[in-house]
Amino acid sequence: MTTTVPDPRELADGLLELSVIGSFTKVGYAARRRLFDWEDLSARRLDGTVVLVTGATSGLGLEAATTLARMGASVRLLGRSGDKAEAARAAIVAEAGNDDVAVYLADLGDLDAVRRVAAEVRAREPRLDVLVHNAGALLTEFRGTPQGHEVTFATMVLAPHLLTRDLQPLLAAGSRVIWVTSGGMYTQPLDVDTLEVGPGGYKGSVAYAKAKRAQVVLTEEWAKRLRDDGVAVHAMHPGWADTPGIHDSLPTFSRLIGPLLRDPVEGADTIVWLAAADEPGRSTGKLWLDRHPRSTDKIPSTRASAEERARLWELVERLTSA
Repeated sequence: MTTTVPDPRELADGLLELSVIGSFTKVGYAARRRLFDWEDLSARRLDGTVVLVTGATSGLGLEAATTLARMGASVRLLGRSGDKAEAARAAIVAEAGNDDVAVYLADLGDLDAVRRVAAEVRAREPRLDVLVHNAGALLTEFRGTPQGHEVTFATMVLAPHLLTRDLQPLLAAGSRVIWVTSGGMYTQPLDVDTLEVGPGGYKGSVAYAKAKRAQVVLTEEWAKRLRDDGVAVHAMHPGWADTPGIHDSLPTFSRLIGPLLRDPVEGADTIVWLAAADEPGRSTGKLWLDRHPRSTDKIPSTRASAEERARLWELVERLTSA
């Protein structure tokens, strides 16, 4: 009888994943980078690859956009503020030495603005090789959108779904759609009835985690629908990264974890890897952390049933229909 010897690297990775703190902090990133002798992505060239990144004016989005531009990609930034987007564009051009960087503007909390910017992208771009849904909102107080939705739900669930649907004509075989989620989604099940949080008893961290759970399910659902077109759809979570959103929305957490937070380069690494490496193009519908597929559930009670998945798809389709 043949006995399979476990790969010690996989065992070490599994122990890191169980520890959570060891996995999500810069400790996990550094350990996995050494364990698996990661490819140096800077050696790859992406000349001619058109990449659209939402939420690209700061944090992980800006870091990913800068790195992809440095690799030669044609980078398109989708931001809300014209001043911030132009400043980000100028910084990327200066840092990457690549002037093929353009700006699109839209408030992703406004579905009419999402439709408008999608039409603009379709008119200006011949194709789209990589679409990165990075924009997010972790608020301390309830805020509504022009269509009457809660901002977090609209920005992180409705907007990326609508943007994917409206930009689908630009996606072809070999294209990739990447959803940037959060480890916070592990704390929440998919409950369509309570997915959009109202003003009564509003808690921003819960609204955020619920939206991130929905993103992971939508990743899997979009993967099924785009598989025959040869489009890979993946989600990733960056671990605990040192970004403006963490400082502003979770100051106590940021202060306690402090030196263990990943820097933006470490947090954005898997976004870039999913956009550029060969392996992610050979599969679809997975959740990744540190270039490795991860379970979408830590406890059985958070597993989404087929019925809830269908209800989520029906909900987002109905709410994003013009």
